[in-house]
Amino acid sequence: MILCQIMPRRAPTGKLDVIGKLELSPEKACGFYLESKQQDKYFLKPQQWDNVGDSIELISIKNEREYLAMTKLQREMMESAQRQKILNAHRIEEMYKTQKDLREKFININQFIQECETKRNKAEKKVQMQLKLQQDLKDKINKFQNDIAELTDFRDNLSVIVKEFEPYETVIEEVVAKSGILKSVKECMDRCDALMLAQTEIAELEQEKIKSIEDMRQKMVKATNDAELTILGLTTHLTELERAYNDARSESFKWEKLMATTKDCIAENELTCDRVMDAIQNMYKILCKRNEIDPEYKREDIESILDFIKDEVEILQTVVKICHQKLEKKKV
Repeated sequence: MILCQIMPRRAPTGKLDVIGKLELSPEKACGFYLESKQQDKYFLKPQQWDNVGDSIELISIKNEREYLAMTKLQREMMESAQRQKILNAHRIEEMYKTQKDLREKFININQFIQECETKRNKAEKKVQMQLKLQQDLKDKINKFQNDIAELTDFRDNLSVIVKEFEPYETVIEEVVAKSGILKSVKECMDRCDALMLAQTEIAELEQEKIKSIEDMRQKMVKATNDAELTILGLTTHLTELERAYNDARSESFKWEKLMATTKDCIAENELTCDRVMDAIQNMYKILCKRNEIDPEYKREDIESILDFIKDEVEILQTVVKICHQKLEKKKV
């Protein structure tokens, strides 16, 4: 506690004062205090004894009158607000009632519209079904009419054919009467039908055999042709393989010759590279000996050696240039 009382407060606190501003330190609040003494908006300054003006009593009476007028106006506004509140409550109640009636009417109308839509859909479906049934009946009627026309034509044609074959019927009856084997015309017709059927079956069997023989012949011809084509294709493929083998062999000879030349070139380049590296190393040693220093870089560190040689050559070129300039000056 003693330490807190002795140590001054350097930072403002977080409290709020009466007018809503943060509490400030005394050295900062001093300026605001002086400014507040120089203004008349929030602080009442009484007149001095030698200045003419309203006294504090008159100002108080004036403020009291203004307060009464403001209180009266506030009371009137409150009464008006209460009347308006009651009126608004009645209006809101009427509005809710109207809204409820409109909602009920909307629900009824919506239900009526939905019922009408359902009835319309059912009616459309029924109309479509009736139209489809009508179209089906029309198709059946047209089909029956066509069948009746075809049957009528067939009956007419059959009547003509029956009239044409009446003499044959007479002949058949006479054959049956004179023959002792046949008992009736029906038996004669059945035997004729059996003979015709047997003849038809024999003809069909003959055609099937001929067709099977022809199919076998065609299969044999096709197999022979396929074998010839296969042999021809194999011969062609063998020729192509021989040609490809000869081309590959010549190409391999060519690449062998090229590889031998490449190997010789690589060996020569390696020998040249070794000689160049030896020459660079010897030049580096000569330059180091000339500068009376020991070689620092190895033979493999070629980049550093070349940089060193480049620097030494540039120095020598600079020395030569300076010497030429001095000689020219002496000649002049």
